[in-house]
Amino acid sequence: MLRIGVDIGGTFTDFCGWREGERDIISLKVPSTPPNFENGFKQGFERLLARLEPESGEPALVMHGTTVSTNAVIERKGPKIAFFVTKGYRDLLELQRMGVRNPLNIFENRTKSLVDRAMVFEVEERLQRGGVVETPIDEAAVEILARQAADAGAAGFAVALLHSYANADHEKVVERAIRRVVGEDAEVSLSSEIWPRIGEYERAIVSVLNAFVRRRMNEYIGAVENYVADRLPGSQLFVTRSNGGAMAAAEARTFPVHTLLSGPASGVTAVQYLGRAIGEQNILTMDMGGTSTDISLVRDGEALTSTAAEVGDFPVVMPVTGIEAIGAGGGSIASIDGGVLRIGPQSAGSFPGPACFGRGGAAPTLTDAYLLAGYLPEALLGGAMQLDRTAAAKAMASIADGLGTDVATAAEMCVTVASSNMVAGVLPYLARQGVDPEELTLLVYGGAGAIQGPLLAAEIGVNRVLVPSTPSVFCALGGLVSELSNDTMETVHGVDVDGEVIAQKFAALRQKAAEWLSRQASADRLVSESFECWAEMRYVGQSFQVDVRLPDLAVENRDMKAMHDAFHKEHERIYSHADPASPVEFVDLRMRVRGAMSIPEPASSKSVAAGEPVKGVRPMRFQGRVYPEVRVYDRANLGLNEPVHGPAVIEQPEATIVVPPDFIARTGAYGAIFMTRS
Repeated sequence: MLRIGVDIGGTFTDFCGWREGERDIISLKVPSTPPNFENGFKQGFERLLARLEPESGEPALVMHGTTVSTNAVIERKGPKIAFFVTKGYRDLLELQRMGVRNPLNIFENRTKSLVDRAMVFEVEERLQRGGVVETPIDEAAVEILARQAADAGAAGFAVALLHSYANADHEKVVERAIRRVVGEDAEVSLSSEIWPRIGEYERAIVSVLNAFVRRRMNEYIGAVENYVADRLPGSQLFVTRSNGGAMAAAEARTFPVHTLLSGPASGVTAVQYLGRAIGEQNILTMDMGGTSTDISLVRDGEALTSTAAEVGDFPVVMPVTGIEAIGAGGGSIASIDGGVLRIGPQSAGSFPGPACFGRGGAAPTLTDAYLLAGYLPEALLGGAMQLDRTAAAKAMASIADGLGTDVATAAEMCVTVASSNMVAGVLPYLARQGVDPEELTLLVYGGAGAIQGPLLAAEIGVNRVLVPSTPSVFCALGGLVSELSNDTMETVHGVDVDGEVIAQKFAALRQKAAEWLSRQASADRLVSESFECWAEMRYVGQSFQVDVRLPDLAVENRDMKAMHDAFHKEHERIYSHADPASPVEFVDLRMRVRGAMSIPEPASSKSVAAGEPVKGVRPMRFQGRVYPEVRVYDRANLGLNEPVHGPAVIEQPEATIVVPPDFIARTGAYGAIFMTRS
């Protein structure tokens, strides 16, 4: 049995492959091929299979992370959507939550909806808060609306009726009417089916996002699934999802909204995998790719979960791995705006890419700055991708002229501005989580993470940096080691609950979760399964809630005090305050199921160097100073615990690692590089 992890980014597509029973993990990366990302997938997949050499009839589990749905939302490239809503709520998508992103900007505009107002259809029906029918629904009238939507060119249908989280019957009537008019293959997204929680706007957005990306994801995943099935008969395709787990391809085609943050979430899954192996429990993650830089937090071995994520201009209220964008990526373009040097948000992407890639790009990017500052070698991917220093210098000349300096200095200034932008994002993020940077280890990955990450650590006060053995394909590794995972929830806001009611509701949620898991993979492919009880809780009168993991014994024993104590403890951890004397209420109950499949054990480290570690020297720039002869090390030839004093650079075929001045790097457990302040 083969297991393959794939992660498609804006610049590169990454692969990791492993055969069950063996220890070695094979990795590689190829350029992404937007907008036809499946072409890059197939090219890399063939190269990986050539190295894995699958036996005749040997099946594979392919775990695929993709940005197809994310890009569709950000670029607003999707089909015309019809939105069905309770009569009187036609402007739900326009009103939103009555706020604007930046209230201090008098020119700020409200987020433009993905659905034209003319494509919003009001359904004559009404449910009360608890789900009791106030105004019955007329299915024949809904059929007339469905015909109007189809005649207007609707290619997808989103449905979010008032209070459908408490009673889904009316939304199901709308679905039947649409299918009767349009056909059984109509793409209908019900808010009650995707995420039945209180909050009509947030629920509506989830259903609209699902409808908006469903056709593109259906086409893409269908093409990849057919290719994998033809290439490796008996194999199964899974798609990684925003909560750090994975789901079967069929599920992803129906509910693609769960894949909006799949790639970054897979990276955090890999962080947990490595952290467990080496005993690191508190980690700040930094994933820097070609277009963006994302951070997240692992506390006590568990990834931070958020129900307030955003994709593009829209909120995603489902529980996802807590990831925050803090800066630009390696392909981000440098520019002068009013005499001020800026990095991003525009990106050169994969094509034409940075000027040094030699694909026709003429704009100066952060990757060009890395090359000119001495951080990057003359070729990437083990020599397969030559870099053009002359083209990089020519592109950077416009920045140098605007700043009144030379090209090399301008390049270092670009790197400094990128670090400053990230500092401005990281420190407030850690403050909101109540975390001191000195308590954390910074784990860096992504194509540029091992270059910019150590420079960032020196700025924010993190004293320990960890670079995994395969940093540039780490998200693909996360897919390779991910579990099948899903959240099933029920809103209980306004319901009088006691220990018995909560236990009964969690028992019903557990049954639904088990049924979901059985649809994803056959039992013989699972090595274990687990269930976790979560609740969104708050003090009575509070306007926000806290996501709390409830102790299993507390739920089993109907112990309300233990559940309340878990809430008080979490509230104290986040806000440094708790009030055990105040009454507590439950808003949502959530069951998370995890189904684990076979994964590789982290490979142990070699103790003897394979050859001469120093492969040369080159000039580099740090903090305004030129170091004329900085040592360049070959990572494959570094012995266990052999010290590398900064400034230095450590190279491997798919990544470059910068060791800043005042840092010492050593190869430690599982081939990871541990970097500490000297």
